[in-house]
Amino acid sequence: MKQDYIIVELAHSLHGRMKRIHIPHRFVYSALCAVAVLMLGLFGVAGSYARMASKVANYNTLLHEAQMLRARYDNLQKKVKQTNEQLASLQMLADEVTTAYGMKKTLAGSPDLIAEGPLVPTMRETLAEYNYLRTTNLASRGRNIFSRANVNILPAAWPINGRLMGGYGERNDPFSGEGAMHTGIDISAPVGTPVKVTADGVVIHSSWNGGYGRCVIVDHGNGYQTWYAHLSRMDVVEGQEIRQGDIVGQVGATGRATGPHLHYEVRIRTTPVNPYRFMQRSLALKAAPISDFPF
Repeated sequence: MKQDYIIVELAHSLHGRMKRIHIPHRFVYSALCAVAVLMLGLFGVAGSYARMASKVANYNTLLHEAQMLRARYDNLQKKVKQTNEQLASLQMLADEVTTAYGMKKTLAGSPDLIAEGPLVPTMRETLAEYNYLRTTNLASRGRNIFSRANVNILPAAWPINGRLMGGYGERNDPFSGEGAMHTGIDISAPVGTPVKVTADGVVIHSSWNGGYGRCVIVDHGNGYQTWYAHLSRMDVVEGQEIRQGDIVGQVGATGRATGPHLHYEVRIRTTPVNPYRFMQRSLALKAAPISDFPF
């Protein structure tokens, strides 16, 4: 007769008594199944932990590599910035020397083709003609007259009277808190303060410009540009020729601005340079007589 249970005999070592325990097969099978399930669960947890540890190790490795690449990128950015500033300074010096010695710049193209062109000039033609007429006019004058005119060629003036609240160079972004390059200077002034162009030129942009908000860009020829950003309103149109001291707009807080102020930039060949150098130049030009400038 087949038994459906297991007999376990227990003997006491001192009294010699025997005790039999009948354990049904189903309990034995249930216990074995429970142990198997427990072992499988432990193996699964161990496998998941191993996979998670591997992923964490890979993430830490990638994070370290990303930090190293970011550091290399920042170093390269600094080197590029320094190179661009050096090129811009050399370009500024070359332009000053070229203008000082009266070297003329001719317009490209055949006179016949120019005569057959449209009656209304394009933006590029307006800038080219402006540069040519200005250079020719300066080259035909004497030294004293040139010195006076030269004040209006480079952006040597303050666009508004106000407190300098943000300088040119590296700083913490007021929105993200991370390090960022500030490509101009910020001058604090009440909303509606008139903003004046700092040199003669032609307006090439007068509309919304992303984080700059309402922005006016003036081309002064020979690669020089000035930017006037965060304006509350713009009082010039694209293609308009303006003179130093003309009003281009009013101070505001449009775009990425934390309060009313003017963001002012000077660019040479599209490279931002420190505007304060030109603003200091304007103070020197006002303080010194014309005869003090060598040629």
